[in-house]
Amino acid sequence: MSVSRKRRRYREVGVVARDGLHGVALDGKALATPGGQPLLLPQRALAEAVAAEWRAQGEQLDAGTMPLTRLASSAIDVVAPHRAAVVERTAAYAASDLLCYRAPGPAALAGRQQAGWQPLVDWAERHYGAPLRVTAGIVAIVQPAASLATLRGAVAAADLWRLTALAAATAACGSLILGLALLEGEIDAAAATALSLLDESYQSERWGEDPEAMARRAALSAEIAAAARFLDLLAG
Repeated sequence: MSVSRKRRRYREVGVVARDGLHGVALDGKALATPGGQPLLLPQRALAEAVAAEWRAQGEQLDAGTMPLTRLASSAIDVVAPHRAAVVERTAAYAASDLLCYRAPGPAALAGRQQAGWQPLVDWAERHYGAPLRVTAGIVAIVQPAASLATLRGAVAAADLWRLTALAAATAACGSLILGLALLEGEIDAAAATALSLLDESYQSERWGEDPEAMARRAALSAEIAAAARFLDLLAG
């Protein structure tokens, strides 16, 4: 059965071993990706978590409640055949990384950014040898070419599964540094979410909550949490 089908047509969900990998079976039939590829995963823990998403479905399948299935399918259907493009798209965030663009004011917001973001910019310099420039305002700055190349190398070094999670986290955060820090275990999902939404949280404190902004923040939080859990499960 492909994850693209909408109506639940199975009763039993199991995890099966195949060719040294781990798949999910619905009523004994191997689960496939939307692209028709076998959904085979490198860690049993990840396969068990994907199976749990399928067990939890009601009469109608809701893809929104299956983030691990979606990431696993994306790895196989999208990232594997287009790896170079995914690496380039993800690495490109470093050139305009969220953490490098600070508010000129008010002082309270600038202080929060300095306290929350600068330690991770410093971490990237120590961990990867990739110093990045920081500015106050929205005028674009040019980052050191050597640093961008080094960070691209870090992205390219990730295996298929971790690259998939890194790409998802980076896009959700708007920051390669946050994505890499999550990948390396330097921060957790809660910290990544809070830091990526620091500006919006500050504005909501001042002006109140906007329903659309709240929905957007909730969606981004869920994306980051799913990527972080995917990484945790890959660790075994």
